[in-house]
Amino acid sequence: MSSSLRTIRTRALVSAAVVVALTAVVGCDDDGGKDQGKGQSRPSAPAPAATDSSLPDSLTGQKLRWKSCPAPSPIQGTGAAPGNDWECATLKAPLDYAKPKGETIDLAMIRAGATDEDRRIGSLMFNFGGPGGSGVSSLPGFADDYAKLRTRYDLVSFDPRGVGESAGVTCLSDKEMDAADAVDGTPDDEDEIKAATADSRKYAAACEKKSGRVLPHVDTVSAARDMDLMRQVLGDRKLSYFGISYGTELGGVYAHLFPRNVGRAVLDAVVDPTEDPEEGAYGQAKGFQLALDNYLKDCAKKGIGCPTGSDAEAGDAKIAAFLKKLDRKPLSTQSGRKLTQDGALGGIAAALYDRESWRYLTLGLQEAMHFGKGNMLLAMSDSLAGRDEKGRYSNISAANMAVNCVDDKQRYTVEDVKAQLPRFREASPVFGEYLAWGMLGCTEWPVDGTTDSPEVNAKGSAPILVVGNTGDPATPYAGARKMAGELGPGVGVEVTYKGQGHGAYNSGNACMTRTVNAYLLDGKVPSDGTTCS
Repeated sequence: MSSSLRTIRTRALVSAAVVVALTAVVGCDDDGGKDQGKGQSRPSAPAPAATDSSLPDSLTGQKLRWKSCPAPSPIQGTGAAPGNDWECATLKAPLDYAKPKGETIDLAMIRAGATDEDRRIGSLMFNFGGPGGSGVSSLPGFADDYAKLRTRYDLVSFDPRGVGESAGVTCLSDKEMDAADAVDGTPDDEDEIKAATADSRKYAAACEKKSGRVLPHVDTVSAARDMDLMRQVLGDRKLSYFGISYGTELGGVYAHLFPRNVGRAVLDAVVDPTEDPEEGAYGQAKGFQLALDNYLKDCAKKGIGCPTGSDAEAGDAKIAAFLKKLDRKPLSTQSGRKLTQDGALGGIAAALYDRESWRYLTLGLQEAMHFGKGNMLLAMSDSLAGRDEKGRYSNISAANMAVNCVDDKQRYTVEDVKAQLPRFREASPVFGEYLAWGMLGCTEWPVDGTTDSPEVNAKGSAPILVVGNTGDPATPYAGARKMAGELGPGVGVEVTYKGQGHGAYNSGNACMTRTVNAYLLDGKVPSDGTTCS
């Protein structure tokens, strides 16, 4: 099964990786982490709230030793050392919160201090989604988008447990990940079904062998408890939070567990907390199809150069036929690797996360459909899978699987998938089959799931902005309304962006930027139902 499409579920902020990956196709020194002598938390607003009494003082009273940041490690992803504005530290947290005085794990953190110390509010904590995305490697790359927020907040992020340098889950080797791309993620007959299920068993067994100690403890509830421990150690009375994609689910769970500790929180590109994995996959099939159809309409309007022609409605059929052809005969690339059907699906999906990436999708489809080369689509697929130019994979795929499988109780069979294939195909002739077969991802998992759906009711919490994008492929717009309702009356404040791509704040829309900034910086809660376009 293609490693790129293991991570399609709620993957956030992939567009920058697409641009970086394509630079080589179209187209800092590591400081060693030396101590800067900034070992204490920055001064904060009023005295912190009471610490979690279930945790020992050795955890709630720990002092972080902030140092200059090295470049991201391969397991975190690609990138250079982030520069002098950034500091990194390690926080100790319980491996198992049921045994708070037992074994601990190290959680990697990063921050850049507020630029206006006199008006500093505190820390603003980010989670960029996945699950499985490294906050330590992601935040510096997107910091320019949050420059206004940094005037009054320390920008803070972290690798959630199981991710990157926070007891990161590992499964297959890099070579084994490449080999897995040859396994068809949309099996056409019983032999291919057996191969796909065998691949899932092999993957799960490798995860258990290499990471069995942490697999039961990478759940979202534990990650939310980690965030409250971070809040305490950073010296913040309340948690100010910006969660994107899966980060919205994490934020909702945090608000449920600690409603009185919520300060100003924004949930952008919202996961529907009421859906089980089947309905979530079905919603994504419709969401990615909607985004693809919007791309095809835009492409057709441009006329000359559109690889699917001037008839947008016929574009789906052309892409579906192209993918079927790839299923029989993958395309060659300059790297010597092959672009398979799954790889092309991953490349197309990656480009749909951001309207700015549509131009790369056009180039990639032109190259593949008209010139028989798969270089650009493979590069985009690699960006989704976390594979760098040296063939090294981050652990986003492994962490994504581990978090989803320990969170979700549901386990599906081949017969379950076969029964659902017709409606998935109807929802999306391009993505439907793959997302239906993806329901088998947790079937062989060695750890039982914990919940039917996340609990996010947050009675007593401060207002939380819940931001939905009408054109979002990965977290369909309807999820925002569901999240706002589940958070409860007076808590969930729904804000709509009529646009394209995954998420809203980073779209560059002036209305959306103004609305969110006014809330986070000045505490101005917008009217429920506010719309930006």
